[in-house]
Amino acid sequence: MNMLGSRLEGCRWLDLCSGSGIMGCEALLHGAAAVVAVERDAKTAAVCSENLSIAVESAPQPCGFEVIRQDLASCLRRGWTPQGFDLVYIDPPYASGLLTNALTLLSEGTWLNQDALVICEHPADASIEPPQGWTIKDRRRYGISGLLLLNPPERHLGGTGSMPPRTDPAA
Repeated sequence: MNMLGSRLEGCRWLDLCSGSGIMGCEALLHGAAAVVAVERDAKTAAVCSENLSIAVESAPQPCGFEVIRQDLASCLRRGWTPQGFDLVYIDPPYASGLLTNALTLLSEGTWLNQDALVICEHPADASIEPPQGWTIKDRRRYGISGLLLLNPPERHLGGTGSMPPRTDPAA
């Protein structure tokens, strides 16, 4: 979380394949305004909800959360109409092959705000390349895990707190 610094303050955090919700909890405890966690397993989603509830009570600011119990692809395909997200954390099961599909679906929807940062966790020894249009901001390695930090394709600008895309260069 230290690498995200002030980006966490007041952000909207999307936690895909959230598991127990630990990353969403950390985001709330570091100043996120809202967390939406997506987890397909019912028991794990219940644990995630309980953990996020505890984090909300301990957070330094008013904040909220929502847990969506659905598989990643179905959730991303349905789209998102509320405010977009500033930070997205994707931690799919390492051998699942979900990461590239998740990035493609994120870029096709209204999930991301203009200056969004997408953090992808993966095995450190894997060579992960994002789909076309995504910009690699950084790569990090922590033991057996790696993090790939990405900016989304520019055509997906919008969401609350973002400047709308300019269609008229003279405007």
